[in-house]
Order: sequence, then C-alpha cells, then structure tokens
Amino acid sequence: MNSLTDQIGNSLNLHAAPKRIICLVPSITEYLFDLGLGERVIGITKFCVHPQEWLKEKEIVGGTKQQHIEKIKNLEPDLIIASKEENVKAYIEKLAKICSVYVSDVSDLDSALEMMKDIGKLVVERDKADKLAVDIKEQFNDLEKPSETIDVAYCIWKKPWMWAGVDTFISNMLSSCGLKNVIQKERYPAIEMNEIVDSQPEFILLSSEPFPFQDQHIKELKAGFPKSTFIIVDGEMFSWYGSRMLKAPSYFNSLLNQLKSK
Repeated sequence: MNSLTDQIGNSLNLHAAPKRIICLVPSITEYLFDLGLGERVIGITKFCVHPQEWLKEKEIVGGTKQQHIEKIKNLEPDLIIASKEENVKAYIEKLAKICSVYVSDVSDLDSALEMMKDIGKLVVERDKADKLAVDIKEQFNDLEKPSETIDVAYCIWKKPWMWAGVDTFISNMLSSCGLKNVIQKERYPAIEMNEIVDSQPEFILLSSEPFPFQDQHIKELKAGFPKSTFIIVDGEMFSWYGSRMLKAPSYFNSLLNQLKSK
C-alpha cells in the first residue's frame, strides 16, 4: 500500500500505482507529463495548456473552478490531483467521494518541491521526481541576486487591479531572485493604481497571466507613474510550480539583467 498525507492534512492510501489520473492543476499537469505519465493521465482541465497535445488527447473535465462531476465519475479515475488555491473546496469534497484526491498547498519553493516528491511517491516515480526536485533546488541556489534590493509590485489582474501579496508563491519567487514585493497586505489584494504610487516601486511587473497584459496596457498606465518602470513578465515562470521551475532561474537571471539595465 502507498500511503501519505497531502499538503492540507488528508490521508491517502493507494493499493497500487494509479493508472487513471485526473489533474485539475495546470502546472502539475505539465509535471505529470515530464514524469512520463502520458498513458496514465486520462483527464485534465481546459487550462492545462502544457503540453499542448494533451488538450486534444485527454478528456477535458472542466476548468479549474468548476468541473463536470458526472463526467469525472464516469471516467473511473483512481487518483485526482487538485490545489487548495486553484480549485474550489466544494468541488474537491465531491470528487473525494469518487476516488482518492491529493490536494496541494504550495506557497513557496520548499512546499513546491515537497509536492513534487509527494506526487512522485503516489505515482511510483520517486527517482524521477527526486531528481527533478534536486535539479530545481540547485538551479535556484545558483541564482545571481542583485547587490541591492529592487522594490517591485506584481500585478495579476485589471479592473479590479489585483496584486500578488504576502504568503504567495509569486511573492516567494520574487524574493528568490532578490526582488522586494512592496505589496505586504493580504495574499491577492485589490488595490487601485493610485494607491500603489505611495509605495514607490521601482518596477511594476505586469504578468502575462491570469490577465494577459500587453504593451498597450503599459501605455495606459505610464503617465500616472513617472518614477516606475513597467515590464511585462512571463506569468508561468512566477506562478507555475512543478517542472516549469526548471526553466525559471534562467528566466529570472535574464529578467534581473533587464531590470539592471533600466
């Protein structure tokens, strides 16, 4: 029997390696692909965009907030992977009546690596999972941080303007590359742009997801922030925990060089 406790304290007991897995978390779906579980993952959400081919090959069971419960039940999964932050508790509770559900709760690098090892154990791919976790940890250890702290604000949504705040994976990634998040209240507060001026961030980072910020949005905002520089950043690098983290340190180093040149 394969037993462990997930990141919100639920006990899972699997009698065999799961062969019919449904994943409701886009970043973890990519991780399952990189573990080589193509034949064992049967269902994903419409937002699980990596790898692209799985959107055609796998059953789409809904989005991250709402899932088709009956469809999932008919697929007869033996493991469902969910997220405390990205999925809805009421749906997770319904899914737990169908089969074992592993719920992740990731807020920093260490909890992300813990999640990866947990899933590696559950799907009986511990060696691959442990190696990925070690490689990611080493790359983050080698990150070249700036000699002086750079103040930033990280915007994730428009109307209302929403920001990555404290105790979030995004904020931890900012800290990992030597950037100080000036948003220190709540996890994802809605704060008007004119209030951000008082914090005087040197840079305002506009994420490519969940809101798809583009250059036109910089033009809209620039006049109100004469002392801040706006930069559009790859949201997946800051918010996708899983194997995507292998690519993040290289991206962060490039971003830091860009910030230093401004």
